[in-house]
Amino acid sequence: MGRVAGIRIKNYGSLKDIKMGKLLSDKDGTELSNINAIIGQSGTGKSTLADAFGFLADCLEKGVEVACDLNGRGGFDKVISQGIQDSIEFELYYRETSNSSPITYELSIGLDRTGRPIVQKERLRQRRVKERYGKPLSFLYLEMGKGYAFKGNDTGLYEDSVTEVGEKVNVELADPRQLGIVTLGELKEHPRIVQFKDFLKNWYLCYFSPTSAREIPNAGPQKYLNRLGNNLNNVAQFLHREDPQEFRKVLKNIQSKLTGISKIEPVKLQNGQLVLEFSEEGFTNPFYSQKMSDGTLKLFAYYLLLHEKEPRPLVFIEEPENGLYHKYLTDLAVEMKKSVKGGYSKQLFITTHSPFFVNALSPDEVWVLEKQKDGFSTIKRASEYDHVNALNEEDINLGDLWYSDYFG
Repeated sequence: MGRVAGIRIKNYGSLKDIKMGKLLSDKDGTELSNINAIIGQSGTGKSTLADAFGFLADCLEKGVEVACDLNGRGGFDKVISQGIQDSIEFELYYRETSNSSPITYELSIGLDRTGRPIVQKERLRQRRVKERYGKPLSFLYLEMGKGYAFKGNDTGLYEDSVTEVGEKVNVELADPRQLGIVTLGELKEHPRIVQFKDFLKNWYLCYFSPTSAREIPNAGPQKYLNRLGNNLNNVAQFLHREDPQEFRKVLKNIQSKLTGISKIEPVKLQNGQLVLEFSEEGFTNPFYSQKMSDGTLKLFAYYLLLHEKEPRPLVFIEEPENGLYHKYLTDLAVEMKKSVKGGYSKQLFITTHSPFFVNALSPDEVWVLEKQKDGFSTIKRASEYDHVNALNEEDINLGDLWYSDYFG
């Protein structure tokens, strides 16, 4: 499935230049964990960081010009950091498995002569299979939609020489506002590009809305929750169809974590639609999701997300504590850690203001954003603060340390 080992974002709003994890351009860093919580005071850039991930996903799906306008971004001039005349840049360090060589993806977005957003540069690099050290080869390189790509799994061009490995093809995109990985990622002769494009395509940015989740959707099973969560019953229908017994086990497990809910049952309506029926302690008649409280509905959706049969590789959740009773948050964080485990099947990014959520995490799993005097944000791991590791090892919870201003 793959995992982000590191990311660098330049000139995106208040994120003038931040680095998380390990990068080709910064090998001294430690790879990102399977769960990464981003904390900080209001206005430090947590929502901007979440939107930067969403922006990359939108660039893949819609192209860079449309992405600059989506979700209220307001166009390139509003997206780029104030006072910056350069381009917006991303560097993504990605590893498919623990044994595979990491891939570096570099993307620069600027303006063309007419003032419209365009992909200025796009590059994919990877070290050869048997090479543990040295510079990686570029197997995709485009400037303004023109460049080259190499076919196969172990090919490319060494930048510091004219040495080429494998079959090279010249590339010219019909629309330089689209990412090259979108076009070439449909061709089986470029398996690494296909693999990387599929990884980005399956990112999930969660903007769960209890109001939207109460909508009664059209009948029809759907494999995954959408961004707003208004297909909650469709996902339940899919899980029930795939394995009814296993789905009932999932519901029982979720029910045990929802205070006051004694039972959750899938009920099939006459029109073929499946809805969830909730039984509440102290009441005889059950109710449907439309009558659930915002907090209970939101918590249910998060737990359902964690039980995906084929999880999406990267999930970004903004402030899960909103609308939730604070004592639920440590348990939610624990369940999130269990769901990602130690492999490469799922990676979680979460922004939060809750010390109760942070209490369940280790210093290497928490990143702190801080706003500097120039208006731009910086970020570093909680483990980089003096005394944090030592105090945490003395069984002082990380969230309590944060709340008491020991860091951040």
